[in-house]
Amino acid sequence: MKDILLKNIKREKYLQKIEPFINKNLIKVLVGQRRVGKSFLLLQIQDLILTKNPNANLIFIDKEKYEFDSVKNYRDLIKYVESKKVNEGFNYLFIDEIQEIEEFEKALRNFQSNENFDIYCTGSNANLLSGELATTLSGRHLEIKVNSLSWKEFLLFNQLPDDDESLDKYISFGGLPFLVNLVKNENVVYEYLRNIYNTIIYKDIVARFNVRNTIFLENLIKYIADNTGNLFSAKKISDYLKSQKLNISPQIVLTYLEYLQQSFLVHIVKRVDIFGKRIFEVGEKFYFEDWGIKNAIIGFKKQYINQIIENIVFHHLKVSDHEIFVGRSGEKEVDFVCERSGIKTYIQTAYLIPDDSVKEREFGNLLSIKDNWRKIVVSLDKYPIKYYEGIEHMNLRDFLNSFE
Repeated sequence: MKDILLKNIKREKYLQKIEPFINKNLIKVLVGQRRVGKSFLLLQIQDLILTKNPNANLIFIDKEKYEFDSVKNYRDLIKYVESKKVNEGFNYLFIDEIQEIEEFEKALRNFQSNENFDIYCTGSNANLLSGELATTLSGRHLEIKVNSLSWKEFLLFNQLPDDDESLDKYISFGGLPFLVNLVKNENVVYEYLRNIYNTIIYKDIVARFNVRNTIFLENLIKYIADNTGNLFSAKKISDYLKSQKLNISPQIVLTYLEYLQQSFLVHIVKRVDIFGKRIFEVGEKFYFEDWGIKNAIIGFKKQYINQIIENIVFHHLKVSDHEIFVGRSGEKEVDFVCERSGIKTYIQTAYLIPDDSVKEREFGNLLSIKDNWRKIVVSLDKYPIKYYEGIEHMNLRDFLNSFE
């Protein structure tokens, strides 16, 4: 029953992006981490098409289901689709986890050359449409990044009230849609999230990139989980590993970090000089697509609460289609400099603002920026001070509800 409910909860943000391109000769590609809801979006797109054309010919291939094991390469894919297509009218082709099909790009190119195909596919690889296919289909495909649930979606999916208890669940468990099917118990939820984590590691990284040093890979992820929101550099990580008697070069660290980004497990945020607008080549931050997985990897600990708040704010900015940087103003750092449609906002995050010393630190970084763009400090304080010398102070829940 809950799976049916999950299918029927519309993720309007994504459907609104896709709807104008239905019946257009563009390949629509939904990309994102495993289990963020791409498959259900395909089903919702099908429903949308059927409301417009009840007799539409829908062809659905789900590479995570046993019945499609025989579709291994582009030849198998073409053969299967040819057996299901109609010659009159549109054929709506849906392929879930298309990267599991060898040389799938050859089949897509073949189908797209036929004007009666409307193609939708999903993938868990950031470079799904790259190389030759990207060149061949330049301007003829639309990529849509799908994220785990926003705060408002989390409440909608789980039928929860907008209160602090629900926020605690969001902070602890993250926003993967399937959690609606699970009892909100740490043992149950974290076991599920660890299974997703293992699938990403061994299917989307180890198998795809022929990674041999899986021990280092997992240690690297744990390092990121322990240091989410801290400044990274490949050399810094390499030096740390040497202190642990592991001799891993900075180049290998960079390569493995790229694999993690390719799988959407983590996202990188570059630093920018606020006044000079120069992007720094060394030193960046990493955040998890879903902090519930971070919590499942290293355990949910109170000393990490500020990291989780920062990760949630990052995720909200990303879902809201902002361009995001870490800001540097002299020797001071601002957690996020975000921009959308030419409008810039500076955001600092904190757990709590209990006294004047913390207040001066968290607000001081923003006060040093002498421009007129909006500046916000986000924390878990139940009764934020509203304004401090022109800087807004918002509770995390209020921020997630109101900042767009």
